Amino acid sequence: MDKMLAVLKREYLAGVRKKMFIVMTLVFPLFLGGIFLIPIFVMGRGLGQKKVAVIDATGSLQAAFAKPDEIGKAAGEKASMSIEYVDAKGQSPDTSAKPYLDRMNTDNSARKLDAVLVVPPSALDSSDATLKFYSRSAADIITQERIASMTNRGIHAHRLALRGFNEDEANKLLASAKVDGIQISKTGEEKKGGTANFLGGLVLCGLFLFPSFIYGLEIMRGIIQEKNDRVVEVLVSSMSPKQLLTGKILGTALIGLTQVSVWLLMAALGGAFAAQAFSFAGENITRFLHPSMFVYFIVFFLLAYLTYVCVYAIAGAACNSDKEAQQLIGPITMLMMLPWFLVAVLITNPDSSLAVGFSLAPVFGPMTMFLRTLVTDPPLWHIAVSIVVSIITITLFFRVTAKIFRVGILSYGKRPTIPELWRWLKVA
Repeated sequence: MDKMLAVLKREYLAGVRKKMFIVMTLVFPLFLGGIFLIPIFVMGRGLGQKKVAVIDATGSLQAAFAKPDEIGKAAGEKASMSIEYVDAKGQSPDTSAKPYLDRMNTDNSARKLDAVLVVPPSALDSSDATLKFYSRSAADIITQERIASMTNRGIHAHRLALRGFNEDEANKLLASAKVDGIQISKTGEEKKGGTANFLGGLVLCGLFLFPSFIYGLEIMRGIIQEKNDRVVEVLVSSMSPKQLLTGKILGTALIGLTQVSVWLLMAALGGAFAAQAFSFAGENITRFLHPSMFVYFIVFFLLAYLTYVCVYAIAGAACNSDKEAQQLIGPITMLMMLPWFLVAVLITNPDSSLAVGFSLAPVFGPMTMFLRTLVTDPPLWHIAVSIVVSIITITLFFRVTAKIFRVGILSYGKRPTIPELWRWLKVA
């Protein structure tokens, strides 16, 4: 035990004293926040520069485009849109649109258009009429939806006017109601924060993955370096391979936990400030952030962390160089990241067969189950089974790691293959 603790202490102190550890501990939360916030900000700014021409073959929808910003504000968008309305009544829509389509490719920035909407003459009378939206970007969905919403609102207002409703009455009838998403727990408690939970799930998934992979690589490279320097031969002469492996894994695990603890402390301070601000506004922040979330995060983070770190330790023990280890661990890493790739599906459908299966499966269980606890109330037996399965997985991984480590640390010049690793397991 003393020898294992000595290795643990050495690994931990060597890690926390690195300048990169200090920098990443303080800067990474800002970096992670920037990953999510900057694209949203840029998207909003970019949408504000949109210039759209509307070719209206009905000649009756000009009022619908008089205040284009109202639709954006109703959708929670701060961006604005510049609309150039063209009354093309009695003319061919395609012929009228031709000059404006040409302006989409002009070099004159003052005349350049980002999109052109063509409204057919049958739009007011026929339910089968189709609007045509031309854009320089095939993925300009936000502009398309906003301009289509304005057009349809104008069409509906005109149809109501033909049935005796004046403009004010039509606008009241067509006014959109805001939607406030509320989750009902099994105890009947109301919880808010659908969008916040979705974004929070993405951020916390990043905290599950990045520290695990970063320090998993540290363990893998450390083992490979000690094998190449023959240092490990001296170490195993004074302690068992299992003691050495346990000390290295737990020491590196403590480094990651220290870092995540600092991040959680920073988040707690930010949450306390936000709670104070919300309380002044008459809003209870516990409807968005629940204490159980932090408990589940700590439990499942530990399980995920130890699972991933053991996998990287196996790669380090089995390989003789970083290149070999990366070739071995690359496909395995992609497989372990499946919950991250499917995070949108798992969050929006937390009780689906896929989500339940992933949450109860080895390796995938910790992250997926935490996501489920974040957005719904899974049965307690699901949570218990996920924890037990993860503990069994870690135990098995640790035993496999120890066996491969025991043989692999003294095996040089052999490229690791599945048959070779299987032979090492039987020999150990």
